[in-house]
Amino acid sequence: MNRRKFLKGSALLSGLFAINPVNVLATEPVVKPKSYKKAKNIIFMVSDGMSSGTLALANLYSQNILGKSGNWINLYKENKVSRALMDTASASSIVTDSAAASSSFGGGFRVKNGVLNIGANGERYVPIWQKFKKAGKKTGCVTTVTITHATPAGFCINSASRNAEPEIAEMYAEIGFDVMMGGGDEFFNPAKREDKKDVYGLYKQKGYQILKNRSDLQNIDKSKPVLGVFNTGALPYAIDRANIAALQSTPTLAEMAKTAIDKMKDHKEGFVLQIEGGKVDWSAHANDVAALIHDQIAFEEAVKVAVDFAEKDKNTLVIITTDHGNANPGTIYGADATRNFNTIAHYKFTNEYILNAIHPDFNLQQTKDWIYETNAISLADDEAKSLLSFYTSLDKEGGLYNYKKLPFKLYSEIQKKHNSVGWISMDHSGDYVELAMYGPGSELLKPFVKNTDLHYIMLEATELSAHTGKL
Repeated sequence: MNRRKFLKGSALLSGLFAINPVNVLATEPVVKPKSYKKAKNIIFMVSDGMSSGTLALANLYSQNILGKSGNWINLYKENKVSRALMDTASASSIVTDSAAASSSFGGGFRVKNGVLNIGANGERYVPIWQKFKKAGKKTGCVTTVTITHATPAGFCINSASRNAEPEIAEMYAEIGFDVMMGGGDEFFNPAKREDKKDVYGLYKQKGYQILKNRSDLQNIDKSKPVLGVFNTGALPYAIDRANIAALQSTPTLAEMAKTAIDKMKDHKEGFVLQIEGGKVDWSAHANDVAALIHDQIAFEEAVKVAVDFAEKDKNTLVIITTDHGNANPGTIYGADATRNFNTIAHYKFTNEYILNAIHPDFNLQQTKDWIYETNAISLADDEAKSLLSFYTSLDKEGGLYNYKKLPFKLYSEIQKKHNSVGWISMDHSGDYVELAMYGPGSELLKPFVKNTDLHYIMLEATELSAHTGKL
C-alpha cells in the first residue's frame, strides 16, 4: 500500500469523526436546523427622503442640543441591529420617486417612477400587505402625510398613477386594511372631493371607526378596523406642532404608531405595519433644516416605540430605512461650524411657516424683526431686500410640496451663512441609503441589497410563499 495515500486518507477520516462521528455513521439523513426564528409580526419603517446626511444632522442636534444620541444611531452604538446599504433605483431611473421605491418594497419588482406596482407591460404585482392579509395577518399603515400617498399605497394597492389619491382612498376600503392613519381629509370628505362621494360613509358601512383628532386615539375599539384622518393634506411638521398650540390636536407619528401596534398586537396570526415619516422628504425638498431635523427626530421617536415593543414581544421583525435620498444636506467645514450648527436650537418654526407670514407690504425692518424673532438671525439689509423682492411676484398656488412657490432656496442660502448646513439640490438623489433590521429575520440581511430584496426578506422571515400568499 502507498503509505502516503494511506496516511492522508486516515487523517481525513479521523478529522471527519472528530467533527461529528454521528454524521458519518448515521443511517438516517441529517436535517439541518433553521438558522433563524420565524417572525410573527413586521414593522416596516420609512423615513421618506432621508439622505445619510439627514440622519447625521438629526443625531448631531440630538447630541449637541438635547444631550443624547438619536434613537437610530443608538441602535448602531448598542449593536442591536443588522445593518446594510441599499440601492434605491427604479425601473426608469437611477433616481427613484416614492411610488416606484415603495413598489419595490411592496410588490417586489422595480417599476417606473410615478406608478404603483404596475409593470411596463401592464403586469400587476400583488402588494405585500395584500399577501399578508390573505394569510390572516392584521395590516396597517400610519404616516405624517396623506394616508393615500405613494409610500403607504405602494405596500397596499396597484395604480397606474400615484396621483390617483381619491381612488386610492376607495381602494383601501374595498380591500379592508385594519389600521390606516394619516392626513388627507380631502380624499374622504364629500364636501372636498370633486365627485362629492362620501368615502367616510363607505368606511362606516364596512364597520370602520373614524378618528379625527389626537384625543380619539384614546378611545379605540379594538374589535373594529380604524381609519384615522387628522388633517386636510399632510399632518403638521413636528417643530410647528410643538410651537403652535392650534396644531397640537393632531397626533405625533409615535402616538399613531403605538396606537396601531396596540390595536393589532393581540391578533393570533400576527400583524404587519408600515410607519412613514413622510415630511422628512418634504422638508428636504424645501431645504428646511429645522423641519428636517425635528421630523427626523419625531420619526426616531416612532422607531423607539417599535423597537421597545419588539424587544418585549420577541416575535417582531423591525425594518428601519428610507426609500431614497433627498437634497443631501450636510455640515460645512469651518472654524465656527459647531457653534453655527448649534444656533439651529433657536429656530422656532419651519421655513414654510416663516416665509408664508411675510407679505409684500412688509417693510425692511418688519422683515428683519420677523426673521430674528423666529430664527434669531440678524439679516443684513441686502438679505432682507432679496427676500422682500420675491414677494412682489409670489404665486402661492399649485405644487405638491410648494417648494418652488416660496423663496425656500434663497432663504436656505441665507441660513447657511449662519448654521453651516448646505444642500446639493431641492430634489431626490440616487444615494445608497441606510437600512437596519432588528428581530427575527434580521439574520437574512446582507451588507448590500437592492430595494426589491426587502420584499422577499419579509416573505422569507415570515415563511410566507411569494406566489400563493400562504404560510
